[in-house]
Amino acid sequence: MTSQISVGDRVPEKVPGPGPDRGPAATGLRGHPWLTLFAVAIGVMMVTLDGTIVAVANPAIQKDLGATLAEVQWITNGYLLALAVSLITAGKLGDRFGHRQTFLIGIAGFAASSAAIGLAGSVELVIGFRVAQGLFGALLMPAALGLLRATFPAEKLNMAIGIWGMVIGASTAAGPIVGGLLVEHVSWQSVFFINIPVGVVALAFGLVILLDHRAENAPRSFDLLGVLLLSGGMFSLVWALIKAAEWGWGDNRTLLFLGAALFCFALFAFWETRVREPLIPLGMFRSLPLSAGTVLMVLMAFAFMGGLFFVTFYLQNVHGMSPVDSGLHLLPLTGMMIVGSPLAGAAITKAGPRIPLVLGMVATATACFGMARLTPDTGTLTMSLWFALLGLGLAPVMVGATEVIVGNAPLELSGVAGGLQQAAMQVGGSLGTAVLGAVMASKVTHSFGDNWAGAGLPPLTPEQLETAERGVQVGIAPVPPEAPPQVAQTISAVAHDTFVSGMSTAFTVAGAVAVLAAVVACFTKRGENAAAGAGAAHV
Repeated sequence: MTSQISVGDRVPEKVPGPGPDRGPAATGLRGHPWLTLFAVAIGVMMVTLDGTIVAVANPAIQKDLGATLAEVQWITNGYLLALAVSLITAGKLGDRFGHRQTFLIGIAGFAASSAAIGLAGSVELVIGFRVAQGLFGALLMPAALGLLRATFPAEKLNMAIGIWGMVIGASTAAGPIVGGLLVEHVSWQSVFFINIPVGVVALAFGLVILLDHRAENAPRSFDLLGVLLLSGGMFSLVWALIKAAEWGWGDNRTLLFLGAALFCFALFAFWETRVREPLIPLGMFRSLPLSAGTVLMVLMAFAFMGGLFFVTFYLQNVHGMSPVDSGLHLLPLTGMMIVGSPLAGAAITKAGPRIPLVLGMVATATACFGMARLTPDTGTLTMSLWFALLGLGLAPVMVGATEVIVGNAPLELSGVAGGLQQAAMQVGGSLGTAVLGAVMASKVTHSFGDNWAGAGLPPLTPEQLETAERGVQVGIAPVPPEAPPQVAQTISAVAHDTFVSGMSTAFTVAGAVAVLAAVVACFTKRGENAAAGAGAAHV
């Protein structure tokens, strides 16, 4: 049931115990809105920075620990699986036990897991502690949104989420650059050790500043069967998306996991209508704006993360840039997200989310169609213009869709709503990477052999062709070490032209998805329950 709290009411901190017992209101630093945002931002920065910084360290980890390619992939996949499976459950834990507690546990656990990874002497331990990182990161992220929702009044919530988005953009931009410098000049372990001082600072600020807001009708029980069914469904879905590129979409294993996901989700939906306090009350989705915001987040992540996956390969393997240089070339994208997020928050506060969301997705679609025209010889200026437009389009969507989802959920379900927003991004990103990866693979398979023959290069055996195609799918030219310079140049040209052709098709699909997202954005509107969150705050 939606909490009936007005903006002017003051709801003190709730203490454990039966009934609506209440503790003291916020005093001094504790519970101050902008200081709360600062404390939350440090924790979010640590998790977001880690999401992009680790990719730079993977080659060094592989070399130092003698890991196989599959084991290196598990360093990333283990983290993503743990995060995606746990986000909504973690949000419910915050609603049940308090977002302050779950946030602080998430901070401490994430920093401790990072330290353990740096001390690990085997790739198996690295993978295990990366899974732990994902679990603790899942506790932290929904709790951050729950704290902002409960602390800021309705007229300032969008600005707070905008600054929150700015921190995410800055951390994402800094990850490859900081990671490249640390790996090159210190060690791959330092990429994880850097989380320790950041975590200590975040924990100290959190203990002093954060106030535990809980809705009067917060859940008092836990839907264990719902947790198991939802976790099983999310694991099966994300695992199928991760492995589809390797197994093939028509492979029995892919279909088995997709079927298992569908089965678990169907049972979950049935069970949620029977249990007294469901994990996700399905009545939430009677709110058209909340449902539209969730779908919008999936579609946005599909286009953004799926497309960006190929940009890294384009910069490093086609243009021959180092990880640090490629990170610097992406600064127009992340820079516009940093600048645009607080501006988008202010615009959404004045005009509502619908128009900024529609315009943002139109700009995103335009940028995707523009990047579909990149060539192996495209210069930095042209790339930067399209990257900047993409960042400018994404900023209002990140802010607005988050506000639509969290603001249209009842206050007592703000953690679940925050987990839903994060889970939608994870599923959308995994789906985009898998689908656009399949588009790339199909394009390369159909055109690389013909392009190779058309360039007058020696014929390849079926095995050689298959091996070459796998490399071309990520922009790597299959140049033999003994190849003469002119032949090597021809092979590189064929491989890069084929890759860029596949990337063009992938970005065209991403642009079409962004157009669909712009249509979905028409059904969003300002959060109906945002005032309840303001009433719970001590401002």
